[in-house]
Amino acid sequence: MTQATPFHKILIANRGEIALRVIRSAHALGYRTVAVYSTADQEAAHVHAAHQAVCIGEPLPAQSYLNIAAIIEAARRTGADAVHPGYGFLAENEDFAQACREAGLVFIGPSPEAIRAMGDKAGAKRLMIAAGVPCIAGYQGEDQSAEHLAAQAAQIGYPVMIKATAGGGGRGMRLVRQAAEFADLLRSAQSEALNAFGDATVILERAIESPRHIEIQILADRHGHAIHLGERDCSVQRRHQKVIEEAPSPAVDAALRARMGATAVAAVQAIAYEGAGTLEFLLDSEGHFYFMEMNTRLQVEHPVTEAITGLDLVEWQLRVAAGEPLTLTQDGIALAGHAIEVRLCAEDVPAGFMPQSGTLLQWRPPAGVRVEHALSDGAHIPPYYDSMIAKIIAHGPNRSAALRQLQSALHDLVALGVTTNQSFLRRSVAHPVFAQGEATTAFIAVHEAALLSETPSTPALAVAAWLLHQSGAVQPSPEASRLAHALPVGMSLKVGDTAVRAMLTQTGPQAFTVQVGDQSHALRAVTPMAPEAHSVRVVVDQVMHSVHWVRDGHRVCLHFDGQPHQVLDLTRAVGAKPGEHGGDGKVRASMNGRVVAVLVAVGERVQAQQALVTLEAMKMEHVHAAPLTGTVTAVHVTTGDQVPASRVVVEIQADAASAPAERKQDE
Repeated sequence: MTQATPFHKILIANRGEIALRVIRSAHALGYRTVAVYSTADQEAAHVHAAHQAVCIGEPLPAQSYLNIAAIIEAARRTGADAVHPGYGFLAENEDFAQACREAGLVFIGPSPEAIRAMGDKAGAKRLMIAAGVPCIAGYQGEDQSAEHLAAQAAQIGYPVMIKATAGGGGRGMRLVRQAAEFADLLRSAQSEALNAFGDATVILERAIESPRHIEIQILADRHGHAIHLGERDCSVQRRHQKVIEEAPSPAVDAALRARMGATAVAAVQAIAYEGAGTLEFLLDSEGHFYFMEMNTRLQVEHPVTEAITGLDLVEWQLRVAAGEPLTLTQDGIALAGHAIEVRLCAEDVPAGFMPQSGTLLQWRPPAGVRVEHALSDGAHIPPYYDSMIAKIIAHGPNRSAALRQLQSALHDLVALGVTTNQSFLRRSVAHPVFAQGEATTAFIAVHEAALLSETPSTPALAVAAWLLHQSGAVQPSPEASRLAHALPVGMSLKVGDTAVRAMLTQTGPQAFTVQVGDQSHALRAVTPMAPEAHSVRVVVDQVMHSVHWVRDGHRVCLHFDGQPHQVLDLTRAVGAKPGEHGGDGKVRASMNGRVVAVLVAVGERVQAQQALVTLEAMKMEHVHAAPLTGTVTAVHVTTGDQVPASRVVVEIQADAASAPAERKQDE
């Protein structure tokens, strides 16, 4: 006989929109909730949404949100009798599930034994092979020496994928195309895995070129019942991390769905799995699918499954954890319409998707779609956590309708103050390959020239020049002479790394001609430009626009015609740009981050492009390389340091014949 495990108060061991998502369903079912927070999140939305909240430490993850002892103590202190891990690293941590069990807390997720069985990629793959589940050829043995792994890679045949066994979210994963790259990429993968998971063990797999990434959502109870809820297509990825997800997949028909779903259900029943989980597969061009891994948790992209099934997956997690049997049957699961989700991330796309942090000065989520977020005007985006800050989910009766809604939502979304991937997402969902449902995991790499371009339009720059001028200058009195109005004003602007000249000439009340480069634009304000309003209606070349904007010191952030822009007054800009280093031999931190590796010492001679320091920010590692050949004269950081953007981390005295080299962005 199975035992019921009722509970009344749930501690959510996560932050941001994840915690808010769990709180919403918990409150709907009448549960009390407890939030936990780091000192960096004291005013975060999830802290205010819960009935109680407990500070669990400093912002670095290992000191707060991954601190198992502190979380268990927070539950004890508040009288919580259950813990929901959200859908971060703790959700797949068998030690955390075991600690909850030993503390008498209901863990809202699978058992420690199930997490252990499927959380280790090597062990999970061995289980799946024994169960007859199709798996990719590879190596998952215990010998982790570099020499043995290199020999195994050669036997498998290149290209080969290196994967951290304890990994998730694309961390500790590297694609190796030729033998000469193997040693460096293995070292990089193991370093990232060790820092992220405390385990450098890896497996090797034959890389399948340009597959679809298909995952099957399952639900299982402790009474032996399990069902699947169809598939999600998560093929559009950067750095092996998902960017766009949709359900159902354009590449999966009813027969293939049934086969993949039956495989997933059989796999979870074999390990007595309980709760929500996901089986991930690669689907090749011939319709063959191969098991990759199982995520023993709810995933970021679960809203698209909720949209097409009408189910609340967090609600079912809570019901199953309390011991209720599934009342859902496989025959009763109907998929209605199509849903697409995009991940809005704080990152600089042209700079290699570099994570960004700072203050979100203006936030206006779009209407008519589901938006999962924990944002508001003035929200701080810290450098310690994942770069994803929101999810936008569109649902329609068919894929075309959902895509149309999503494109409109991405046009209307306003997120100013922190650089995001909004424009990249707009281009991605509008690209003909994605629009036709043909995107594979190679989508971004193949089409990067079209997807990564960030060149602003000259009308947008004209509006930016006008906003900078009007919000920073002393406005003339109504009695001022017409001649004064007609005097042109020259401006130097900077957009990204590009300098732009602009010339403004006032032609009448609230009317200007703005010359940007060799383009001239007529501009007229329809509503008075008030700095505190942060929105204005303006006519540009006879077309009226609603413009959201914020001035922040020497820059103006604006949302114009569906695109965010940040434009700097070049004449007032001071200091080095983060990550900028060249002929002076000074290597500067490209972002706020933690030093995870210092690879050189004072007096060491280095070659251009040689790795010097590795920084970690928002769950990504970034290798900072030598811009030139020379000798290291100073190393200003040590492993474990938290450094701000632009800080000089290494100094190099250039050889006489050395020329600056382009910086290597990331490994």
